[in-house]
Amino acid sequence: MARVAHVERRTRETEIEITLNVDGTGQHRIQTGVGFLDHLLSHVAVHGLFDLEVTARGDLEVDEHHTVEDVAIVLGQALDQALGDRRGLVRMGHAYVPMDESLAFVAVDLSGRPYAVIEAEWHTPAIGRMSTSLIPHFLETLAIHGRMNLHARVLYGRDDHHQAEALFKALGRTLDQATMLDSRRGEVPSTKGTLTA
Repeated sequence: MARVAHVERRTRETEIEITLNVDGTGQHRIQTGVGFLDHLLSHVAVHGLFDLEVTARGDLEVDEHHTVEDVAIVLGQALDQALGDRRGLVRMGHAYVPMDESLAFVAVDLSGRPYAVIEAEWHTPAIGRMSTSLIPHFLETLAIHGRMNLHARVLYGRDDHHQAEALFKALGRTLDQATMLDSRRGEVPSTKGTLTA
C-alpha cells in the first residue's frame, strides 16, 4: 500500500503544495522562495529517502517567517497523512550526523503525541535570507503537525550553515528509521493499540 500524501494550504499569506512519498528514493523538487530552506529540505529528502515535491509562494516582501512556518505545517500534515494509522511502524529512530566541525543529534517517536525539544546555539542572525530563529520554529511546527515527539540538538559547531545542515540530515536519517515497516509487527506499535488519539 503506497504511503503517499498530497496536501495543499492556502491563506492570505502563503500558498503551499507538498507531495510526499515516504517509500521513495530521495528524489526531490523544492521551490519555496527561501533558498536555504530549499537546501535544508533537500537534505531531509535525500537522507530520509523520501520523494518530496514542495512548491511555496509566500509574502516574502514581509519576511520569510510565514513561508517557513507554513511549509513546516504542510510537511507535517503530509507525513501524518502518509503514515495513516501507523500500523507496523518501527516508530522510533535517532541519528548523530557530523558536518565538518559541527555535530547534531535528532531523535523522534512517531507516537501521535506532538512535542519538541530543540537545543541549538546560533552565531549569526540569519543564513542567507532565513533567520536562524526559524530553524527551531520549523522543527517545533513540524513536530506538532506531524504528531511526533522530536528532540533535536546541536552538540557543538562554529558555522551556522554546518550546524543547520547536520540537524536536517539527522532529521532525514531519523525519520527514515522511524517510518520503516517492521514485518514482524502487524499491529500499531503501542500498548494503547492506537497512535491516532
